Amino acid sequence: MNDWNFCPRCATPLAMIAMQEDGGEKERLRCPACGFTHWNNPTPVLAAIIEYGNQVLLARNAAWPSKMFALITGFMEAGETPEEGIAREVKEETNLDVRSLGLVGVYDFQRMNQIIITYHALAEGEVRLSPELVDYRLYDLPDLKCWPAGTGYALADWLRSRGHEPVFFTAEENAERRRGLD
Repeated sequence: MNDWNFCPRCATPLAMIAMQEDGGEKERLRCPACGFTHWNNPTPVLAAIIEYGNQVLLARNAAWPSKMFALITGFMEAGETPEEGIAREVKEETNLDVRSLGLVGVYDFQRMNQIIITYHALAEGEVRLSPELVDYRLYDLPDLKCWPAGTGYALADWLRSRGHEPVFFTAEENAERRRGLD
């Protein structure tokens, strides 16, 4: 996903130009006038598998279909560690306080040009959703179903680490989930 059309330095239209780099020749969006390069590196995203009262909290974003629930995610802010960032996101989006964090893994999400850093978060407090979220559900571990995307793979790895073989939505179930069909 690229929305860069003009150089931020000199406003010249950017073009795909091949140049020699450390790993060999690489074609990137570059400015033919001043040499600016748009690197288009993946964005780090933080995610939390929130364990709350011996269940896992999944939430639904206001922009999502009615059956689509997922992990709490968000972007790091400048000057914070990934651990500080995910604790902040959990607090902002659910009002829960993170008691402890453990790294689950790092996951590729090329469709959005993101790298997802996923944590298991033990949380406590009273759930109050931010305006960004419209609903949440609490799941027992055997009742969780994973989805075939970055955070779904993280949830599957975490379930395995807890002795549960993950179950994934079938392609049809996932399509219905994404469309919000009952």
